[in-house]
Amino acid sequence: MSRSLYKGPYIEAKLLEKIEKLNTLNQKETIKTWSRSSTIIPNMVGHTIAIYNGKQHFPIFISDQMVGHKLGEFVPTRTFRSHIKSDRKARR
Repeated sequence: MSRSLYKGPYIEAKLLEKIEKLNTLNQKETIKTWSRSSTIIPNMVGHTIAIYNGKQHFPIFISDQMVGHKLGEFVPTRTFRSHIKSDRKARR
């Protein structure tokens, strides 16, 4: 179920404050965040945000095509290591 339109998109308050501060100072810094569920808004375009995947922060440059998506969509949380080809127990 999607979020109510009258509430607007969810953005963590601390993250929004940091982005607005950098926009007023016209600076570009990497911002660390743990909020994967925050929605990308047009104010974030051009910034680099380091998004936490459960183990480390991955820096992601926000472009205009990302607006409307969630931050967590661009950082995978699980690493797939291919199926073992020489596993004889699985073949039985």
